[in-house]
Amino acid sequence: MNHKEQILIGSAACVMITITLSLKLLIDHLLHWKKPKEQKAIVVIILMAPIYAIDSYVGLLVFRGNETFFELLDSIKECYEGLVMAKFLALLYTYLDISMSMNIVPDEIKGRAIHHSFPMTLFQPRTVYLNHHKLKLLKYWTWQFVVIRPVCSILMIVLQLLEIYPDWLSWTFTTILNVSVSLALYALMIFYHVFAKELAPHNPLAKFLCVKGIVFFCFWQGVLLSVLVAMGVIKSHQYLPDVAHIQQAMQNGLVIVEMIFFSIFQMYAYSADPYKDKVVKQKKKD
Repeated sequence: MNHKEQILIGSAACVMITITLSLKLLIDHLLHWKKPKEQKAIVVIILMAPIYAIDSYVGLLVFRGNETFFELLDSIKECYEGLVMAKFLALLYTYLDISMSMNIVPDEIKGRAIHHSFPMTLFQPRTVYLNHHKLKLLKYWTWQFVVIRPVCSILMIVLQLLEIYPDWLSWTFTTILNVSVSLALYALMIFYHVFAKELAPHNPLAKFLCVKGIVFFCFWQGVLLSVLVAMGVIKSHQYLPDVAHIQQAMQNGLVIVEMIFFSIFQMYAYSADPYKDKVVKQKKKD
């Protein structure tokens, strides 16, 4: 058995662990399906880890695929990120019993202070107060990534197919996506802080860190690997002459391993226990 086969077998085992843990959590929710509006959003978030793991494993299997193929794989993961962002925000709205379409702020929390930090203070006052407009703005800041991510992915793939994809354009897209994902996560963080008291019973910090961890960590990991390639730290090998393929393999391998830890964290952050408790309490009342 050569080195590549060992890596593929080990990676397959990691993917199976991630799928098993995520499937267990998913089944747990389906068996205690009490609040469909909440749990539909949770299911989408739970599926993030196995989708990332499977997608990355395909990248390892087709190790010598062309750049467009790898871009397509990355796009699948990153477009799903956008969906997860949207569903996570919808979940928070559901917990607060606020309509996403109306953005109506309950009277008891109107005027609550929102404290912006740098660099947002370049565009917003340091302190603003919650109202209908500010709540809508936080939603738009999150949703812009849901739109920008697939648009950038389609443009990148089309430009590569047309063979007009210089390095400067690649870094331009990276910068745009970096700003976009950072703004979306910043909006979610502000939303969490503003409604921390109301969200406290739902373990929001763990839920937020789970989403932020997968989205932000994987994104910056890819950027770091690109920088290491540009600096010559990651070099070609006599058996692997194409450094771009080495970078893709490293990214995919790391993501596969990391998804095990995220799937374990999801079992805590998005546990079905709150829905089980409701069943137990109802039986006691009867």
